[in-house]
Amino acid sequence: MGKRELDAVVISDVHLGTYGCHAKELLKYLKSINPKVIILNGDIIDIWQFSKNYWPETHMKVLRKLMKFMVEGATVYYLTGNHDEMLRKFSDMHLASFHLQNKLVLDFDGKKAWFFHGDVFDVTMQHSKWLAKLGAIGYDSLIIINSCVNWFLTKMGKQKMSFSQKIKAKFKDAVKFINSFELVAAELAVEKGYDYVVCGHIHHAEKREILTDKGSVMYLNSGDWVESLTALEYVNRQWKIFQYEPKHFENDLIEEGILSDGENLHQKLDVNLLLQKIKLDIG
Repeated sequence: MGKRELDAVVISDVHLGTYGCHAKELLKYLKSINPKVIILNGDIIDIWQFSKNYWPETHMKVLRKLMKFMVEGATVYYLTGNHDEMLRKFSDMHLASFHLQNKLVLDFDGKKAWFFHGDVFDVTMQHSKWLAKLGAIGYDSLIIINSCVNWFLTKMGKQKMSFSQKIKAKFKDAVKFINSFELVAAELAVEKGYDYVVCGHIHHAEKREILTDKGSVMYLNSGDWVESLTALEYVNRQWKIFQYEPKHFENDLIEEGILSDGENLHQKLDVNLLLQKIKLDIG
C-alpha cells in the first residue's frame, strides 16, 4: 500500500500505555500516509492509567513516527484531552512545528474548523472525575477480557466481537449521551461562526451536517484507536472518515523487531535531526 498524500489528518483517543490501544495498527496506518498537518485531538497518551510496567515498543514507535513527521516538515498539533489533562498546564507551547494546545482553529479552503477534544461536555468529567477514572479502569479491564475472547474466536474461525460496543448499543443512555454531545458541539460551533467542529472523546467516528435553531454546521469526530480504529482525513477539499481494515495492510508487518520497510524496530529516530530542525525554525 503506497503512501497517500493528505492535507490533514485527525487522530484521537489512541490511549497509548493501555492494553486496549491498537498501536500496531495505528503505526501501519501512519506509515501509509504523508500528511501536511497532523491534529492529535486528545487522549493520545493515557496518563490516567500510565504504568512503567506496560509500555510496549510499538507504543514508543508511534511517538517516534510522529516525531519523524515533524522532521519531514509536517506541522503537528497536540490538543489535550481528559486522559492527558496533565499536559494542560503546558498548553500554548510552540516548539518549531509542534504545538501543544487545548483547542485550535484552522482554515481549510476558506472554511473555519474548530478542533477540541470534547471532555468539557462530559458532566461526569466536570463533577465526578473519580468516577470517570474508575470507569476507565473498568473499561480497560473489559478490553483485556475482550481480547482474550477474540483470540479464541479467531482460533475457531469465528468473527471477532466488541463487548464495549455491544454494551453501548444496549444502553439508551449511552446513545442519548452521544446525540446530546454532538448537538451541543454543533450549537456552540454555529454560535461562533465555524463551518466545521471536530471532536474526539466519545470513541464514535462521525461525519454529518447538524441543523440547529441558529444554523447548520458539519460535525466531525475522529473516533478512536481502541475499538473503531478510525481517523479523519482532509484531502481534495473534503473530509472523510478512514476506517482501518486489516486486509488493506496484509503485507505490512509490524511485529517484534520488524517494520514494513525493513527498518529494525529498535532503531532509534535520529533526535539530532529533530533538534537541528527546531534550531533552524526558531532561528
